[in-house]
Amino acid sequence: MPDQIVYNTLSRAKENFKPINGRKVNMFVCGQTVYDDAHLGHAKNYINFDVIARWLRFTGYEVKYIQNITDVDDKIIRRAAEEGTDPIGLARRFESRFMEDMEAIGVRKSVDMYPRSHDYIPEMVSQIQLLIDKGYAYVLDGDVYYDVSKFSSYTKLSGMKLEDLEKHRIEPKEGKRNSYDFALWKASKPAEPKWDITLSYGGKEHSLSGRPGWHIEDTAITHAIFGEQYDLHGGAIELIFPHHTNEIAQAEAAFGVSPFVKYWLHSGIMLIKGEKMSKSLKNFVRIRDILNKFDAESVRLFVLSTHYRKDMAYSEELLREASSRLGYMYMSLGMFYNMNTVASPQKCAEVDAAMEGLGSGFSEAMLDDFNTPLAIAHLSSAIEALRKYAETYEQVSTASKESAIGVVTALGSVLGILQKDRYKETIPPEALALIKERESLRSEKKFAQADAKREEILKRFGIAIEDSIFGTLWRRAQ
Repeated sequence: MPDQIVYNTLSRAKENFKPINGRKVNMFVCGQTVYDDAHLGHAKNYINFDVIARWLRFTGYEVKYIQNITDVDDKIIRRAAEEGTDPIGLARRFESRFMEDMEAIGVRKSVDMYPRSHDYIPEMVSQIQLLIDKGYAYVLDGDVYYDVSKFSSYTKLSGMKLEDLEKHRIEPKEGKRNSYDFALWKASKPAEPKWDITLSYGGKEHSLSGRPGWHIEDTAITHAIFGEQYDLHGGAIELIFPHHTNEIAQAEAAFGVSPFVKYWLHSGIMLIKGEKMSKSLKNFVRIRDILNKFDAESVRLFVLSTHYRKDMAYSEELLREASSRLGYMYMSLGMFYNMNTVASPQKCAEVDAAMEGLGSGFSEAMLDDFNTPLAIAHLSSAIEALRKYAETYEQVSTASKESAIGVVTALGSVLGILQKDRYKETIPPEALALIKERESLRSEKKFAQADAKREEILKRFGIAIEDSIFGTLWRRAQ
């Protein structure tokens, strides 16, 4: 098989994917800050990287996939104060709900570990001390800051100019060496979670009470689990600066290995009415709310119909379209699955050709930086070919049928779709014949007669007909 190609944000180019240790891949994706329910913007990010992990495993890589849980953070503390509750208790509540959401959209089973940030406080303190010892960090009034001026390649991931940094997410503090220096440790405030630590700085022991900064948790966790260097780091594009930029500065300064991550992959954001979907803008749609209207496979198909690196727009209309497309794929696959079979060792050439084209086309798309829209197009085209075969012929060889269904569902599993038994539901031949008659009437613009045929199908067989942009769909009426 040809090499996997990935777009590396660090080099701003597509590269051959060559893991550090043969076919073993250590993969880390920035996880959830658990102070509220996850929304569809989060779903996009996690589904994107779920499919990347699935594909790498499908092609023979041994993937260790980690997502952190940020359970010590300003947002958690603020929300807990608003609710008058304990920050850690609030974090546990929303962590549990987050796991339910990830299970519901088929992401959780791909992730091997969800380490919590507060479980790695000793590793964070050890890394902070190392940065102090090497001259990259300083203590200031109970806080510890990273001195950005000491790390010459600070902007290599973002491509920004150093003088432009002041425009972005600056942490104000009187006495900082540089305005854009960032916190490694924050002094405690009343009613906040805190840890008592000791750091050596300036020839003295400093007893500090507080909590870690946001950026230090990821490098402490990955160093503890993966070591000084690993293969793939993923996250939303908005994290390039400052979060991922600061991760690089911390890890490479502390451990002296560059690059500390070989491949940086970033996903686009979810837009709603032209703005980023976010909790701060209060324009978000919760995952669990949308799953009350659409099934998880429809949500996955909606997300994966846009390349992971691109932004995408949300609307219920687009989700309905994805649901209809998925329904049409299931119905078409069902028509082929429910064909009469003949026990012949000889396969059907047309079916074989469709599956061969699907295998090569799907692989080519995914090997080129995980091009899921093109992979879906190949999958849809192959299923359409199976539908046309079912409409043309009365029977299919058992070998061809089993092989085709196996290929389609296996490749569907990479995307997390076509994994239900919907295609196995039978439909009486008489009902199928009436559906075809109705389609002919519609093509002749005899809509009144087509509507009458719809009612006949519903009354006689209990089958509801729906017209979509992809073709006729049917389902058992409730």
